[in-house]
This record gives sequence, structure tokens and C-alpha cells, in this order.
Amino acid sequence: QVQLVESGGGLVQPGGSLRLSCAASGSIFKVNAMGWYRQAPGKQRELVATISSGGSTNYADSVKGRFTVSRDNAKNTVTLQMNSLKPEDTAVYYCYTNVIRSGWLVANDYWGQGTQVTVSS
Repeated sequence: QVQLVESGGGLVQPGGSLRLSCAASGSIFKVNAMGWYRQAPGKQRELVATISSGGSTNYADSVKGRFTVSRDNAKNTVTLQMNSLKPEDTAVYYCYTNVIRSGWLVANDYWGQGTQVTVSS
């Protein structure tokens, strides 16, 4: 099995910063994409940012220029640096990864348990 453990959520004032981290562990052969999605109350889960194993990144338009996604391939970790946070960034943030497990031939998606980010004064 593959486990994702997230950390770093919390309450921050508008304009502030937060850093989310996620570590993947388990019977992993290869980690492909990693990234973050979020879900606000009453809304569908949406992409925030992803990063490929080669370092190519993809961001939602709403976070471009404010959020930065990075990864450490040696440690199977992904980090989301969030700056200039706005109230509309309030959501549960989910870590995501696409992994080929040891002994398997196909990749599967895995999700973290979610961490709450609240932006409010």
C-alpha cells in the first residue's frame, strides 16, 4: 500500500503565508506526478498545482504567481508554498500522487487525508 502524510495547514490572515508538506511512503517502485488539490465547502475538488517527476509544473490560474509547488524525488515529498493568501483560498487541501507500486505494472492515484487551510482576519 501507499500512504500520504500531510502537514502544515492552519489559520492565517489574508496576505499571509503557509507551507504544506506531504510525504509518500510504502511499497513504491516509482513516483510519477505529485501535487495538491483543494475542496471548499459546497464546491468540487479542484486542481491547485502538480509537478512531474522531471520537475514540470502546472498551476490553477487562481494561484499562479502566489503558490509554488516543489518536490524532493529522493524523499518522495511534495511541498506547496502559499503566499499572499486570500479568503477564497480557504479549503481542505489534499496531497496527490500517481505511483507505480513495487511488483505492479500500472500506476494508480493516491490521496492524503486532507489538511484544512483557513484564511480569515
